[in-house]
Amino acid sequence: MTQTNDLTKPSIHPIALWKLMSLGAVIALALIIIFLIPTPPNHSYPKYWMVRPLIIVPFAGAMGGLCFYILDFLRIQGGWKKIVANVLSFFICLVGLWLGFVLGLDGTLWD
Repeated sequence: MTQTNDLTKPSIHPIALWKLMSLGAVIALALIIIFLIPTPPNHSYPKYWMVRPLIIVPFAGAMGGLCFYILDFLRIQGGWKKIVANVLSFFICLVGLWLGFVLGLDGTLWD
């Protein structure tokens, strides 16, 4: 009896999880930087108030990449399930990014 190894069997995930999470974090970081650069200094804010949004918003973007990765099981089935997975991923990522902006800017620009 011969044993076989399925080590060469392709994964359902065409892109690695860390790549998708990194991509989501970089996109979110770019958006929050674009949003924060034109902000005039306000002396009523804490000294390091920009650190919080620069941490929370990329984390929310990384969670969006995780959501995209998790929904790959629908995406590979094709047809209408692929469309549903893409639309669902987009809206979940969008809501997560918005919540990241709200949490990151709460108490400063989001009053």
